[in-house]
Amino acid sequence: MKKILTIFFAMIVLTACSGEENQYDYIFTGESEHWEAEYSFSGTEIWGEEDGTTTYSNENRDEFVLTYKGTLKELSSLESLEYSYDTSAGGGSGTREFDEPPKEVTFKSGGSTGNGAKVNDDEVIQVKVKWNDYEESFELHNESS
Repeated sequence: MKKILTIFFAMIVLTACSGEENQYDYIFTGESEHWEAEYSFSGTEIWGEEDGTTTYSNENRDEFVLTYKGTLKELSSLESLEYSYDTSAGGGSGTREFDEPPKEVTFKSGGSTGNGAKVNDDEVIQVKVKWNDYEESFELHNESS
């Protein structure tokens, strides 16, 4: 009986200390005439309580993948590439200068943060791409929305 009470008490204490954990994983896609992009945003948020106060923390990971829709040969004259994307949590950008033709049609960037802003699952992400003397803009939308 003593063991049962000890286990029961331990479960109550552990339950009181644990928080609610939510996982999220969003994939936004879109394209223009020459480019297509995918932005993935995933992470975990933890809600809890400490000394009568609600606590919150999160960890996020994101990756932006920009792909030229044509052939690598069509990019052989590429001298510079600039891209940017804007989300409610910030955004990102990249710039590449090429002394020789690129070896891939896909360009990636990404990272992770702790306790950063969270991207909403229903938002529209604006993308701008500039290469040589050309420029295109397009939107990314969540596949599951």
